[in-house]
Amino acid sequence: MKQFLLRFFTWWHGATLNTRFYTSRHGELVGKDEFGNCYYRTRGGKKDPALGFERRWVIYAGETEASATPPGWFGWLHHTVDVPPPEETYTPREWQMPHLPNQTGTPHAWRPEGSTMKSGQRPAATGDYEAWSPNG
Repeated sequence: MKQFLLRFFTWWHGATLNTRFYTSRHGELVGKDEFGNCYYRTRGGKKDPALGFERRWVIYAGETEASATPPGWFGWLHHTVDVPPPEETYTPREWQMPHLPNQTGTPHAWRPEGSTMKSGQRPAATGDYEAWSPNG
């Protein structure tokens, strides 16, 4: 019952019931990414009369987090490219790292040297700072 109410009243726990209903009536699955997100477009690539192009959307697996959209799918969703990632022949270069969602607010967030959030001993002051004084 709790999951039903979360789906009914909130969007950040996944697709709402209305989104699922619209997807079942008007959408066709184009593909999935490595995070389990499902990508859809209007059935048959039909153009929306109000927009002038086909609608494309994503239903996130788990929590709704836009930064969890990999670059290839991001380009397809925003009509930058017409070919979805499963149909293209692109292979990543050896220097390219795998996509990671935004890590801000998680234990994996980047914490620079000297940050109060970084574990370990803070480096000693170097003495190169001179405090400003209004009298000069």
